[in-house]
Amino acid sequence: MSLELSEDEFESIVVDELDALPDEMVEGLENLVFVTEARPEDGSLDLLGVYEGVALTDRDQYGFGELPDRIVLFREPLLAICDDLEALRHEIHVTLVHEIAHYYGIDDAELHRLGWA
Repeated sequence: MSLELSEDEFESIVVDELDALPDEMVEGLENLVFVTEARPEDGSLDLLGVYEGVALTDRDQYGFGELPDRIVLFREPLLAICDDLEALRHEIHVTLVHEIAHYYGIDDAELHRLGWA
């Protein structure tokens, strides 16, 4: 059985989990927006979140006028794997940390080594 929440309820939990992240993790975030969407473009339930942008470690001439990078959390896949709000909060937290790590240039192999993948 998966959890059911409205878009607003889901977004509220995402905001709460963002606020709960350590300051040192979020203070360096610039030109980045967090959004929620129902599902990935392919309609699958396999992807919980994605970082869309250029990692800090790969930026050369990045500056004014650049569209913001995005971290997208997918509501339906996250809800599908959670039985209760506690599990959902945990999965949102882990997904946020994972995608923010990509923003900082940390790849999946390093995240796995650190226990976040």
